[in-house]
Amino acid sequence: MRNIWRALGGRGYLLSPWPWRAVGYLVSGAVCGAVVLVVIVSGVVVGAALSVVVVGLPLLLLTALAGIPVAGVERWRLRIAGQEVAAGQHRMPAVPGLRAWLSTRLKEAATWRELAYAVLFGLVLWPLDALAVVLLAGVPLSMACTPLVVAVDGEAKVVKLWMVETWPGAFGVAVLGLALLAPGAYALGCAAAARAELARALLTTKAEDSERVTELVRSRVRLVDAFEAERRRIERDLHDGAQQRLVALTMTLGLARLDAPPGPLADQLAKAHADADGALAELRELIHGIHPKVLADYGLEAALTDAADRSPVPVDLDLDLPGRLPRPVETAAYFVAREALANVARHSGAETAGIHGRYDAGRLVLRIEDDGCGGADMSQGTGLTGLADRVSVLDGRLSLSSPPGGPTLLRMEIPCRPSRPAREPSA
Repeated sequence: MRNIWRALGGRGYLLSPWPWRAVGYLVSGAVCGAVVLVVIVSGVVVGAALSVVVVGLPLLLLTALAGIPVAGVERWRLRIAGQEVAAGQHRMPAVPGLRAWLSTRLKEAATWRELAYAVLFGLVLWPLDALAVVLLAGVPLSMACTPLVVAVDGEAKVVKLWMVETWPGAFGVAVLGLALLAPGAYALGCAAAARAELARALLTTKAEDSERVTELVRSRVRLVDAFEAERRRIERDLHDGAQQRLVALTMTLGLARLDAPPGPLADQLAKAHADADGALAELRELIHGIHPKVLADYGLEAALTDAADRSPVPVDLDLDLPGRLPRPVETAAYFVAREALANVARHSGAETAGIHGRYDAGRLVLRIEDDGCGGADMSQGTGLTGLADRVSVLDGRLSLSSPPGGPTLLRMEIPCRPSRPAREPSA
């Protein structure tokens, strides 16, 4: 869509409708702004004066909502300047009725942002619009009309600076005024374009960005929740389905091995029984990795203790946690620690590692460190990039320090609140 900025950079601007559209935009802004000023000042003064008898409270409420129609008119006026505009960012009330509509509008940030724009419009912007029109269009036009004024009155005052009484002087002022019309038209175009950009930025861009960011955060949270639900479903299906079938198969092979006479058949049954035992152990390890039961039943501290016991590298635990934390926080923290311990075992060559966990000032802080060779990089496929995204969804941070030669320190912070005390693991 073409606007004043693009028209200013093209050819034939002076002969196009854009200078007239710039004047129309600024003049309409001056008129509308003066009306907005009168309405807001009158509403505040009269409403405050009548508030002692309660009659003024509805008037003050209507004044607070004055930004909504002002923003609507401003979005319509932006079309004069050729600006692309978006509809208002107001939500539809959940239920019909005036009360629901008022409640929804008063709770929206867009309502107060539009009121702030209306106040700025009424106090600051419209005088600037009027000043631009007077200086850039009114002054050159009045100078161009000097001969006419001299013909009627016999003399003319030019911009209140000097008197013109002769025809040569009048025509000289007129020629100067006509010469100023062209640069004045360009200056008016720049003023109108800048004014329109300011209005569009205050009325649409911030609201759109806020809505997009909010929707992006919500969609990421929904994706994480769906991923966790799918993870638990897979764990449940493996535990109740495939694992039970493998257990039954192992028992059947064990009984068949006991009944078979010594020989090649018994050897094959023994090998099949051992393979089934190995597959069952691997499946149990897989189920534990998908969603460990100890994490669901006893909380993060017990799950981290279990992960440290399973690590091939000795792990020093130092945990001071307040009990159960929200499930997404516990899950994210557990998988960060488990992935870090897996990287320590595979790549670092470390002899010892440590997990330090604290709950401080409303934040869970988890530090995993090792004395290995260092050089880890989250962007080089260490498996921590996805975990960093998971932590960021929870408004947390994941940072890695791993200089060449070590040591390596992985730090995670997630804001949260304790939900309930942790269960004690049964003996």
